[in-house]
Amino acid sequence: MTEEFHRIRRLPPYVFAEVNSAKAKARAAAEDIVDLGMGNPDSPTPPHIVAKLVEAVADPRTHRYSASKGIPGLRKALAGYYERRFNVKLDPETEVVATLGSKEGLANLAAAITSPGDTILVPNPSYPIHQFGFVLAGASVRSIPCTPDDAMLEALDRAVRHSVPKPTALIVNFPSNPTAMLADLYFYRKIVDFARKHEIFILSDLAYAEIYFGSAVPPSILEVPGAKDVAVEFTSMSKTYNMPGWRMGFAAGNPRLVSALTRVKSYLDYGAFAPIQIAAAAALNGPQDCVQEMRDLYRERRDVMVKGLASAGWEVPVPEASMFLWAPIPDRFKHLGSVDFSKLLLAKAKVAVAPGIGFGEHGDGHVRIALVENSQRIRQAMRGIKTFLAADNAGPVEQTDAA
Repeated sequence: MTEEFHRIRRLPPYVFAEVNSAKAKARAAAEDIVDLGMGNPDSPTPPHIVAKLVEAVADPRTHRYSASKGIPGLRKALAGYYERRFNVKLDPETEVVATLGSKEGLANLAAAITSPGDTILVPNPSYPIHQFGFVLAGASVRSIPCTPDDAMLEALDRAVRHSVPKPTALIVNFPSNPTAMLADLYFYRKIVDFARKHEIFILSDLAYAEIYFGSAVPPSILEVPGAKDVAVEFTSMSKTYNMPGWRMGFAAGNPRLVSALTRVKSYLDYGAFAPIQIAAAAALNGPQDCVQEMRDLYRERRDVMVKGLASAGWEVPVPEASMFLWAPIPDRFKHLGSVDFSKLLLAKAKVAVAPGIGFGEHGDGHVRIALVENSQRIRQAMRGIKTFLAADNAGPVEQTDAA
C-alpha cells in the first residue's frame, strides 16, 4: 500500500518545483520578484471576445452539457482560420476536434494511439507534455535533436533503422517552446515524406503560430501535400488571443487521429463550457487587429530584453518567434546547471526564469525567459541581472551560493 503507483513512478521529480519554492519564499518575505518563468500571457483577453462570453453566458440554454468534440460553429471557425491563414481546407466534421487547450489534446491523443512499449520520437529539449503524455501512456521515448535541419532528419533515419519496435509517432513543435526555433515548408516536406514512407504519425504543436517578429511567417505542416495522410496539428487560443485560462484549443488534420482523440474525449469530458466555445468562435471569426497588437507587444518586450541582457554582458540569440528567449547560461556559471543558476538569479537578481533541464536533459545549459511582464518590469529585471553579473565578475561562483 505504500509503493508508488506505476504511472507516477514513470514521472521524474518536477524540476521547476525547487525554483517555484524559492520564489514563494522570497515573495513571502516581501521581496519584489520579476517572474519571467512561466509562459503565462499577462495581457487581458480582447474586449469583443469577453463581451461575446458575457452575452452567451446570460443565455441559460448554454448552461447545459456541451459536446466533447466542440460545437459545430467553433469547429467551422477553426476550419475557416486554416483556410485563410494557411490555404488548407479542413472538414469540420471529420478533421477538427476542439480540446481543453492543446496540452489536454496532446495527452489524450497519446493515450488514444499508444500501446505499451511503443517507441515515440520527441525533440529534446521540448515542452514537457510532448514527452510525458506518451510516457504516461506507456510508451518509450527516444530523443532526437530539436533543430529543424539535417541533424533531426539524420536522427530520424537512425531511429527507424535502430529502434525496436519501429517508432510509431513523431512530435514536432515550431515555433518551438522552449527554443523559439522556426521551421519552413521545405523542412516540413522532408518530414512528411519521411513519415509517409515509414508509416509514422506526426503530431505537430503549432501553439505559437501567430507570435512571430520578422518576414518568416510560421507555416502549418498541413500545407504540405499529403500531410493529412499522417499528420495532426494542435493549435491554441491561449497565446494568439490572450486566453490562457479559458482552456481552448484544437486538433486538426488526419481523420483517423482526430477520430481517435474524439472517441477518447467522449469518455472523459463534455467539452468546454459552451459560452467559452461561442466566444472562441467569435475570436476566430472576428476582427484580427488584436492579434497584430499582441505580436507588436511581444516584439517590443523582446527588444527591450535582448538589449538589456546585452548591456549586462549576457548575449542571447534573438528569437524570431514565440514568447521566449532561450538563453545559454553564461560560461562562468555553466557548472551550476540550470536549476541552481535559476535559483541564483532569483536570490541575487530577483528574477525568476525557467530552468532548461525542465524541457529535457539537453536543455540544462540554458534557461527559458518568458516575455510575460511589461517593458518597465523587464527593464527592472535587466537592471537586477546587470548588477548581479557585474558583482560576480571578481571570481567563480561557489555551488553553495545557489541554495
